[in-house]
Formats: sequence, C-alpha cells, structure tokens
Amino acid sequence: MNLNVVSWSNRVALFVVYFWFGILKTIGVSPATGLVGDLAHVTLPFLNADQFIVFFGYFEVILGLLWLFPKYTKIAFWMMIFHLITTFLPTVFLPDVAWNQIFTPSLVGQYIIKNLVILASGITLYFVVYGEKEFKIA
Repeated sequence: MNLNVVSWSNRVALFVVYFWFGILKTIGVSPATGLVGDLAHVTLPFLNADQFIVFFGYFEVILGLLWLFPKYTKIAFWMMIFHLITTFLPTVFLPDVAWNQIFTPSLVGQYIIKNLVILASGITLYFVVYGEKEFKIA
C-alpha cells in the first residue's frame, strides 16, 4: 500500500465522520445533542445551547470538507485539535455521564475516548503533507 492510498483513506474517513455527525447536529437529529447541550450549559452558560449545537454542527461539516482538500490540511488539523479538545471536556465537566467508575467509561465515555483514533488519523495526514521538519512536539 502506498502513501497516497493511506492518505486518501484517512481523508475520506475523517470527511465521513465529521460531515455526517455535523449534518445530524444541524438538522436536529444527532444522538449527541443532549451531551453537547449539557456541556454547553456547563461551560458556556451565556450562549443559547440550541444555537451552539447548530453552530458546532456547521463547524464539523466544514472541518469534514476541508479534509478532502490536501492544501487545507493545516487548517483542518488545527480545527480538529480544537474540536477534539472540546469533545474531551465531558470527561472532566460531566463525569457522571462519561464514567461509570474510575477507569471505566460509560458508553458516552467510550464514544469520547475513540476520538484518539481520529487524532492519530489527523496526525498521520499532517505528517504526510508537511513532513517531519514541521511536526515537532518537543
């Protein structure tokens, strides 16, 4: 398998996840609506939660589309980092929803933790496009 196949399979997977989940939020049928709304009430009480959910959905749709265009990889990557930070917040701000007990995530917690795979996919694409010289953590 060559790097082009790896790259495009990651791009399409990220597009499908972000676009699909985002569209569900914008049309009001996402199963994550309650979780996002609860988190918005806790972390952004000055915003209307329903409007925030729709905005967040559009953000995800745009993010998904950006993954399909290699020249926008850097923008998509940093939008994804922001998105993933927000998606991990329920593990801290809504622990009763995210955890059954210590080190035992609920179904919602498992849904959140699987985002580590999305992070790995995004890092892979960033590395493929920009190489080692631009991706330095330490």
